[in-house]
Amino acid sequence: MKTHILAAAGAVALFALSPMAGAHEFTQGGITVDHPMAFETAPSARAGGGFMTIANDGDEDDRLIAVRAEFPKVEIHTTLEENGVSKMVHVAAIDLPAGETVALEPGGYHVMFMGLDGDPFEVGEEIEATLVFEKAGELDITFNVEARGAVGHSDHDHDHDHGHDGHEMNH
Repeated sequence: MKTHILAAAGAVALFALSPMAGAHEFTQGGITVDHPMAFETAPSARAGGGFMTIANDGDEDDRLIAVRAEFPKVEIHTTLEENGVSKMVHVAAIDLPAGETVALEPGGYHVMFMGLDGDPFEVGEEIEATLVFEKAGELDITFNVEARGAVGHSDHDHDHDHGHDGHEMNH
């Protein structure tokens, strides 16, 4: 009996360490959201970023128009580069053309959770959120908080202060 329990525990541990362990997806109509995640943040972080891919397998274009979660402020951002300086700015929506997949990833579109104020994202934590699509409606999802450098994601830092009108980072 003890051998079976140890074998099962070993299998669970191996799965938890595999790249597929964090894979999860959510579907609403023709919209599929794959692997929503956020990186762990420093204890002093005032904001954290959320990332995922959104596939529109439907027959008509759609748009992500809002993200809601239990934070003082949640916005959709993109990263623009001007004269070697990256600036993150709020965008009203993300276009999701029919038959295409859009990536929300470091250095591009992302969800910005603002107002962490001493409550950092910690590895293993789950962040409940609702994505609001113009046509597909609302979709409840869960962002898994992962360690920086996790497989399949860039290691862009989102631990700095985010102003309401955008901010700049020197690269």
